[in-house]
Amino acid sequence: MTRKDLLELKRRLKKEECAFTRMTGCYVSGNKEKVVTFSESFLNLPDEEFFKYLEIAKKALSGTLGNNQLQLFFTQDEEQAGGKHQFYMGLNKSGLKDDGLLQLFYDLVIENYDYAGNFLILLFHDAYDVMEKATDNRKLDESAEVYEYTICAICPVTLSKPGLGYLEEENKIGLRLRDWVVAPPENGFVYPAFSERSSDIHSFSYYTKNAKDPRPEFMEKALGVTTKRTSTQQKKAFENVVKKAVMGTDQEENSQEIFLALQENICDRVQARENEPGREDPIEMNEKEFASIMEECEIDEYLAPRLAQAYEEEFGAEPPAADDILDTKALAKNQPKKLQKELMGEVAELKQTLARVSESSLPTPEEALSGEPLKPLSENALLCDIFLRVKPEKASGIRSEIIDGQNCIVIPVSEDDDIDINGLKTLP
Repeated sequence: MTRKDLLELKRRLKKEECAFTRMTGCYVSGNKEKVVTFSESFLNLPDEEFFKYLEIAKKALSGTLGNNQLQLFFTQDEEQAGGKHQFYMGLNKSGLKDDGLLQLFYDLVIENYDYAGNFLILLFHDAYDVMEKATDNRKLDESAEVYEYTICAICPVTLSKPGLGYLEEENKIGLRLRDWVVAPPENGFVYPAFSERSSDIHSFSYYTKNAKDPRPEFMEKALGVTTKRTSTQQKKAFENVVKKAVMGTDQEENSQEIFLALQENICDRVQARENEPGREDPIEMNEKEFASIMEECEIDEYLAPRLAQAYEEEFGAEPPAADDILDTKALAKNQPKKLQKELMGEVAELKQTLARVSESSLPTPEEALSGEPLKPLSENALLCDIFLRVKPEKASGIRSEIIDGQNCIVIPVSEDDDIDINGLKTLP
């Protein structure tokens, strides 16, 4: 399943393109009781309701692939006869017209969806005539497949906020009635998944609004799939790998710096892969790849084996993609500190350079050629407004005079004298 697959489905959810054959729903109370169930011919809905329901269906197809959208596959046991694979195949093929299957589905969700308040279960059914595409992505007038699928959205239902309003019947401002309002979905799915522009009956496209808690128990028990961590969870797990490895070592205080150094290297590799023509496959961050990153980051010889072990314990069974553990927000947040550190380094280097200059002499061309040792400049000489350096034989001829009322220093010069004022050659 790719981002293009999701976008292709999402483009159908417009007034002109939408062809939902049916919509069903079940409103569930906080006590896990079915308050009301309903079934509608979607295209016959009033426009106001049509667009509100359509927005909910779109939301179940939204978010980032790998984080809010996960492709989840049935476990081997659930693929057997009588398993959930058979159940969801039957529910989808029924076009949401089999009330017995619908009630079983509602019960399955109610039993396994851990939510304290009221919520609404919505199901939408569609049949998409997938057209063949030429190599230049232009659609051909040939049908490749009729993709029949079901969208599920599970929405919290909450009380509107209390407030004042205009009471039309009484013609006054007063306390308005609080209504139960359907919020955007917290979770949902598309079954079967739309993968490589075709139906994948062995997997779901699963939606979670909260990437920190995608409800793994619901995945397992209600859908019968193998759970999968979101990229948000993967990033956190990778950060914990670094913290675990440095704990109790002399590098514990540098945990964040080590984490960011690894992140920068991963970022470089991901960007390099993106720039490779024709390469869209992600980088698998296996043990070998991670060892290479540690080597490039020059991780301490004592710490590297601890990091490798912690990484294997966390990700050994199922190595993540580099994109899934790349924390771009952490890198962006650290960028000002990184620039400040670089600037401080440049300032320190400049101070060292100035210190070396203050301890050195500024030779005349004759002195540089003579090979004689030069006297260091005094600190006062570097700080004064006017500083003169002349050959010893010239020093005796220098005198002070008042010219036009101004104190002046007079230095006798001849045609052969080499004069340099602030780096500029001057003729006598």
